[in-house]
Amino acid sequence: MNYLTAFLVGGLICGLGQLFLDYTNYTPAHLLVTMVTVGAILTGLGLFQPLIDFAGAGVTALVINFGHVVTKGVLNEVNRNGFLGLFAGILELGSVGISASIVIGFLMAAIFRPKE
Repeated sequence: MNYLTAFLVGGLICGLGQLFLDYTNYTPAHLLVTMVTVGAILTGLGLFQPLIDFAGAGVTALVINFGHVVTKGVLNEVNRNGFLGLFAGILELGSVGISASIVIGFLMAAIFRPKE
């Protein structure tokens, strides 16, 4: 049942994104920023964690989760360190995913020799 829920919720989010692209003049970059912002807003309102509990990978595998990760890091650090946590939180929680993306991208470029 978890797979079905993840599939349906993730598919719904992706479908909404596709409708956004099909019926507006916005670019995929606009959609990316919108999804990250929605994830951050839902986290700030306390609504993203219940969505994760319900749908699991249906929301955590999408770009919307990046907004959640960054906002969650900021909120945790602000609770621990006050105002200075505002700056440290962004880097602490998001750095693992960003570092992995850079390393994997470099390895794929080295292995497959991309062309322009």
